[in-house]
Amino acid sequence: MNRSIYVLMLAQFLSAFADNAILFTAIAMVRQGAQGDWYISALQSAFLIAFVLLAPWVGPFADRRPKPQVLMIGNALKALGAGLLLLPVDPLLAYGLVGIGAAVYGPAKFGILPELVGHDRLVRANSLIEGSTIAAIVLGSFVGGVVADQSIALALGVIVACYAVSLVITFWLPSITPAHGGEPVGIGHFMRMMRRLFETDRARFTMLGTSLFWGAGAVLRVILVAWVPAVLLLDKSADVAMLTVFLAVGAVIGAAVVPKLIPIERLRRARLAAYAMGFSILIFGLVDSLWAARLGLVAIGICGGLFMVPVNAALQEIGHRSIGSGGAVALQNFFENLAMLAAVGGFALAGWLGASPVPAIVTVGVLVLIATFIVSWHLPPDPDARRSAANGRPSGD
Repeated sequence: MNRSIYVLMLAQFLSAFADNAILFTAIAMVRQGAQGDWYISALQSAFLIAFVLLAPWVGPFADRRPKPQVLMIGNALKALGAGLLLLPVDPLLAYGLVGIGAAVYGPAKFGILPELVGHDRLVRANSLIEGSTIAAIVLGSFVGGVVADQSIALALGVIVACYAVSLVITFWLPSITPAHGGEPVGIGHFMRMMRRLFETDRARFTMLGTSLFWGAGAVLRVILVAWVPAVLLLDKSADVAMLTVFLAVGAVIGAAVVPKLIPIERLRRARLAAYAMGFSILIFGLVDSLWAARLGLVAIGICGGLFMVPVNAALQEIGHRSIGSGGAVALQNFFENLAMLAAVGGFALAGWLGASPVPAIVTVGVLVLIATFIVSWHLPPDPDARRSAANGRPSGD
């Protein structure tokens, strides 16, 4: 693995650390203010909606420029949004600006990987990036929750510093001439990219699969904010943040072992991890003790890591060959954040109607199982499995 991957891993670790620390800092601000719990879902929505609205433009923007430059712009916008939280500005507006920076950052973060490594190392590179991202989620969530409970200003100062250092580190990434620089920009082009990418069942599976994962993950994290005090009787932001650490630890384990278990050529295996994730969420909805909750979240995280890494790698490879890696990641962000908006919005509506977090978690598990079945239904056999069948040999799946 070349040195640039490790530079990217460190830069995006700091940026992802700040992304998660700022979420729990914002939650702490809400709990110290006069807003109700509904405002937490509104904050999440303000962040996510930027990905949906800007999707037609951020992909071509990333593909027209050297991706390190795009990463720096994204970090600068996120740092500005975090800084605004220190001022008398509505947190929805400030956190929305962080969302705009993240929407710009995303297509370049994953879109740069096919430029830095070849096909044979793409799953391994994704494993490193996903693993470091999840480690950043662990530390960012915990530090954000703990420090914000003591001092909002200190937490935001650390967050801004992380964005700034990430920006500086990005200068050490190679500036590669864009391969898709002449593409048009706008909603019409975005729709054409979508049609081109969705021409194959494999591409549809990867796109809808990543959306399923992030939709489930986003709503589960929001549900935990209500579930922890209701079931475990713990009421600090740090308590919720600490539990998300176990979810992330599981995902790190899954991401670490997946290159050997699910190579990019055996993508059908990933659906088994998605089914296991759905069953794990179902079982988690039945627990009522702290240690059982920790073990349940680790299990969900392992299944999620096993599913997400190969699906992400396959999507990057398909997108890089067809519409440009930045455009593919922008489409991915569009569908993922649409799924997260729908999931978080659905839970916010259910909470407003008086629904308990326990049946909400069980519902998420059932929906993951149903969605996995639907998304996997038309997934074709893996290429080497077809060759084995043609030669009369078992495929190994």
